[in-house]
Amino acid sequence: MTRIYDCSVDAELLTGMRLARAAIGRRELVVLPTDTVYGIAADAFSPAAVQRLLDAKGRDRTAPPPVLVPGVPTLDALAAYVPPAVRDLVEKFWPGGLTIILHAQPSLDWDLGETRGTVALRMPDHPIALELLSETGPLAVSSANLSGMPSALDAHSAHEMLGESVAVYLEAGRAGDAYEAIGERPGDLSSTIVDATALEDGGTLRILRAGVISREAIREVVGDLLDDDGAAPRAADDASPPDSDGDAAP
Repeated sequence: MTRIYDCSVDAELLTGMRLARAAIGRRELVVLPTDTVYGIAADAFSPAAVQRLLDAKGRDRTAPPPVLVPGVPTLDALAAYVPPAVRDLVEKFWPGGLTIILHAQPSLDWDLGETRGTVALRMPDHPIALELLSETGPLAVSSANLSGMPSALDAHSAHEMLGESVAVYLEAGRAGDAYEAIGERPGDLSSTIVDATALEDGGTLRILRAGVISREAIREVVGDLLDDDGAAPRAADDASPPDSDGDAAP
């Protein structure tokens, strides 16, 4: 039976982290805390594990999960090109609540869904998430909830929705307390998602989902490189966003 491990208790933290690492290695799912909301994680390089994640949430391949990374070197390894403006954003907001969509390295051996050659990347600001990432490598991580339901802010809420589809739950208290809920939905503490793919061709950066990092804070970093249209739906022939119904990116 799936168990929730209280990471405030040293013995449970050690056991929970060990079992979480083993579960990821077996292509199973883990619920972990981040600085925004709780996430459901899978080995990003295992198509079977990613599909298991999508199935657990009740989603299809048109909503590929973002990838959490342990640091900037992994960003450079996964993205085909990192524009200077993105490096400025990363320096300001990572680790933290900003997810950035870039073109993925074409040589990567993975299948996250219908990404159209892009990947959404974030470095979370949470010690447990970062420790697990440092040991497992990049993880495909979606918000720990059933599709269409509110994002879980603790492991117990995630367990109520996801149940036995997850092998290990890591509980570390309420998520999101470091942020103001300024997203598009009441109480939303999800990360802000920006699309930086057009910067490669001299275009602008677009906010696809308003989250805990405000438009004003982003504009202070990138200036006129931020699109003035605000958060807007993407065209059908654009790269697929990782949160088409608003609840995928933690």
